[in-house]
Amino acid sequence: MSDLVSGSDPPMSEAKGGFDAARIQEVKAWLVSQFDAAGKDVPEFEYTPRSIAHLHNLATISRAKTKAAGIVANDFRQKAAEYRSQAARIREILENVGLAQESLPANVVSSAQVLANVANLLNIRDTELSSFLVAMGDISLRKTGVEEKGAKVEKDSRVLLDYTRKAIQRLTYLKRILAQLEDEVAPCEAQMESWKTNLALMISKEREYNQRYSNYKTLLNRVGYTPEISHGVLVEMDEHRKELEKKTKPILDTLRSYQDLPPDKALAALAIEDKKRQYAAAEKYLEEVLQSALATS
Repeated sequence: MSDLVSGSDPPMSEAKGGFDAARIQEVKAWLVSQFDAAGKDVPEFEYTPRSIAHLHNLATISRAKTKAAGIVANDFRQKAAEYRSQAARIREILENVGLAQESLPANVVSSAQVLANVANLLNIRDTELSSFLVAMGDISLRKTGVEEKGAKVEKDSRVLLDYTRKAIQRLTYLKRILAQLEDEVAPCEAQMESWKTNLALMISKEREYNQRYSNYKTLLNRVGYTPEISHGVLVEMDEHRKELEKKTKPILDTLRSYQDLPPDKALAALAIEDKKRQYAAAEKYLEEVLQSALATS
């Protein structure tokens, strides 16, 4: 066994690389002791800093646990010896007073065994009534605590069940809404396509109306339209135009009657002068009306 372990020594290069010889020997000794206890040989493997550190850690933990287990075992052995000594003393006392186990009836022995089993179950060191009462009180308190926890768990379960029911109802409602929305997808898509078409048409109309507006604005600027010429002013000017047409109509009729007469240069010159005066008076009157209308607006 030791030959195997020595045969698996690390190379000199690894030892020079920083291996702790004392730690390696400690790990080897621990491995030998563990495998010897199991009746097996230590397997060959390569000693590396990582494996040595891991095995040394395991060895330290194993020794600590072994030492603790030894302390507990020694304590148990000491207690067992004390219990055996106390049992022998009690047995001697019982035999002296005629209460040996062999002389007791079977029902008394079975009752004593039941009492001992109950004491072990309740984890009490003696069979005094006070110890049983204290243990029963502790069990009652534990039972009460368990019942309270059970009631709390049951209450929480009811709350969770209520939440679960509500969640299922909500899920069912959402699934129904989802189905309705899926059914409405096709009509909505058709309506959206219609809206897109209408929107494109409205955009085209908007461009057309903007172009017309620009043309009308250019036309108004060209004819000398100003914001002072409102609709009311135009209506009033139209009324004056109609009045002027009424006044000039007899003159036009008279002129048309003169067209049938033979031409006379002197009369024609007089007629032309008269018409010029009438035209100048009408033009002056129209200008005065326009000025008064603009001043009023």
